[in-house]
Amino acid sequence: MPSFDVPEVDYSRYSNRQLAAVPLALLALALLVLAVWWFLNGTPVSLGLEFTGGTELTLHAATATPTQDTVRQAFSTAPISVRSIPSQSDTFIATFDPGANTAALQNQAQAAGFNVTATTGTSPTFGQKSQNYALLGLVGSFVGMAVVVFALFRTFVPSAAVVVSAFGDIVVPLALMDIFGIQLSLGTVAALLMLIGYSVDSDILLTNHVLRRSGDFYESVHRAMQTGVTMTVTSLAAMAVMTVVAYLFGIGLLTSIGIILVFGLTTDLINTYMLNLSLLRWYKYEGVSR
Repeated sequence: MPSFDVPEVDYSRYSNRQLAAVPLALLALALLVLAVWWFLNGTPVSLGLEFTGGTELTLHAATATPTQDTVRQAFSTAPISVRSIPSQSDTFIATFDPGANTAALQNQAQAAGFNVTATTGTSPTFGQKSQNYALLGLVGSFVGMAVVVFALFRTFVPSAAVVVSAFGDIVVPLALMDIFGIQLSLGTVAALLMLIGYSVDSDILLTNHVLRRSGDFYESVHRAMQTGVTMTVTSLAAMAVMTVVAYLFGIGLLTSIGIILVFGLTTDLINTYMLNLSLLRWYKYEGVSR
């Protein structure tokens, strides 16, 4: 893994409240976005085809280069969404409600001059089951992570700091998914599960250095940052490159996964070295450890 010199931040210039203000404000704003989205749409995040059910057609124009409006006009049943593939200007993906007649949609597409290169269908019942399993996986992973963290440090404030930071690393990307129109699918759920691992890794590294390594508080923080920031920034750069390449080649799932990981890793830097650090410093100098 490449390394670079991480600047030593003079944290003594900032109070604990100042450090915690930014990540807590981001968390509150993210929760507000999710609450408003839930109120308007019935779910905190837009659900993909795997969770709602429906039909998805991949359309290739046989002659002229169409637009999204042209694709919509080809069907008597209005599609929920029409997405273009950046690397293929003549290829579109149209998504329809679960009740749509797949055979009729294919006939209408062919009559409008499109070749149907792929058809994907998911029943509402199967989609609901997938949704339940995905929710169970996310909640179970987060609860399991919290149990391991509390068992590892066995003190409330440092353990709670890790858990709260990890919670923010998940909530902020979820809110940004709503803002940028990224749906929750099996692939994006996998990205969120990866974020739990990434966030816990950096937070445990910081907490372990502060509580269990010798040296001054700020020396321990800087040692942890040398490893943690290098690790996170390297992963962030790799995910950014993957996102750009996947977008250029029209790989929608990898693009969504990359964007979520970029959002989450950026949030992790803020939460770990502002929120978690402020709670650890409070615990070290003003909390029950004194």
